[in-house]
Amino acid sequence: MTPHYRIAATFASISAFKSRLASLALLLVMVALTGCATQLGMPGDPVLTTGSGTDLKPLIPRGPLQAITPGQARSQRIASTEPPKELWDRIRRGFAMPDLQNELVTDREQWYATRPDYMQRMTERSSKYLFHIVEELELRQMPTELALLPFIESAFNPQAVSSAKAAGMWQFMPATGKYFDLKQNVFRDDRRDVLASTRAALDYLQKLHGMFGDWHLALAAYNWGEGSVGRAIAKNQKAGLGTRYDDLNMPAETRLYVPKLQAVKNIVASPQAFNTELPLIENHPYFQQVRLSRDIDVALAAKLANVEIADFKALNPSVHRPVILAAGTPQILLPWDNAALFQRNFDAYSQGQYASWTAWTAPGTMNPAEAARRTGMSEADLRGVNNIPPSMLIKAGSTLLVPRSAKMESDVTSHVADNAQVSLAPEILTRRTTIKARKGESVATIAKRYGLSASSVAEWNDVGMSAAFKLGHQVVVFLPLQRAAAPSAGRSNIKAVKRSTSQAVVKSKRRR
Repeated sequence: MTPHYRIAATFASISAFKSRLASLALLLVMVALTGCATQLGMPGDPVLTTGSGTDLKPLIPRGPLQAITPGQARSQRIASTEPPKELWDRIRRGFAMPDLQNELVTDREQWYATRPDYMQRMTERSSKYLFHIVEELELRQMPTELALLPFIESAFNPQAVSSAKAAGMWQFMPATGKYFDLKQNVFRDDRRDVLASTRAALDYLQKLHGMFGDWHLALAAYNWGEGSVGRAIAKNQKAGLGTRYDDLNMPAETRLYVPKLQAVKNIVASPQAFNTELPLIENHPYFQQVRLSRDIDVALAAKLANVEIADFKALNPSVHRPVILAAGTPQILLPWDNAALFQRNFDAYSQGQYASWTAWTAPGTMNPAEAARRTGMSEADLRGVNNIPPSMLIKAGSTLLVPRSAKMESDVTSHVADNAQVSLAPEILTRRTTIKARKGESVATIAKRYGLSASSVAEWNDVGMSAAFKLGHQVVVFLPLQRAAAPSAGRSNIKAVKRSTSQAVVKSKRRR
């Protein structure tokens, strides 16, 4: 081959290579555009859309990826790639439940719209919790309307308690809370806990949706109970009637439940239409979790985080005692900018113990005065901090909150932190009574005859536990007032001491 021919061939090869390279580049562009068309997931991700104006809808291809033609690419519109700047917009993007339209919805819309102060308080209160709830809903691919449900349940008040004893932001009944592993004991109530109650509520709603296959029915079951909704559906099926939410015969509260949520959803979707102004809630976490390694007083934790007590309790509402037990509550929630400050101050703290309170378990049944004496408290303080009403005895095994002493330096164990309960019993009023000892009678036999403890009989008579009495000896006992006032025929030998009623009736002083 001549040199000039080799040169021409080389140029031809280079030209062919450039042509193939251009084709490859075009193919890569087309694949990239196809990739954009298959984006799924978080609101705000770029997706190809069809239609025009406000009717644009995502074009979500099915099956394997395929290249699109340049003509197809020019005919499509690309949705905004910017994430929502405020949380309300993010919630709107995730609406996925069918709308309910009836006169009850209109009525509730007017109710909320004519109470701007109430709406303002409620929405401002929600700002601490909404981001977390929306995050959890999106992770589970659940409709974001459900983030508005606490507006209906509790007006976003985590301390709310209903007349039926439902508690917390999501209003869990005690038994339902236990079913979903929400601890309820002396030191905390997880029905009020922001993280735990949200997890449980979404678990429950998913369970109900799985049972009924419809979000409106799931919400009705959340309010009325799954058994009640199931029976209402079965009744309608038997009668040949519809089984949708609108078709069921249900209590007035449940009948209004979904319309209330729909009304709030409509206001959030278009606040201007209802002359409502929603407070700005940034699309950013409000709080951070901070792990605890030691028991710590609530007041000290708030101080180390430089947070007002009220704000601290709003983020940690499950704690209803002046101390947080690390074994039961291993983390606390703090405003985003205060978490690092708390950790620095906690590590540098050198002014004494973190917790001035601890747990004490009553070794036997006793009255509050005796428990106070054993724990170094006044009776009034012990009753106050442990919510013990008058005329009640503390039963054996009860766990009380008491001041931490040098003998109680260790943090409370996880068993106590998770299971502590206070059991109380009425303090029985008794009357001092004397009986005549029978032949061969002893402390033990008298105690058995009247259902008393031998130690009490011995103490009342200033004798030993094994003491015996002579025939006819006057033995002092304290009997329940009713039994002492009306002895049975078999106990006619009981002789009541003649005193005025005010002097005779005394409280039992049993020491164990």
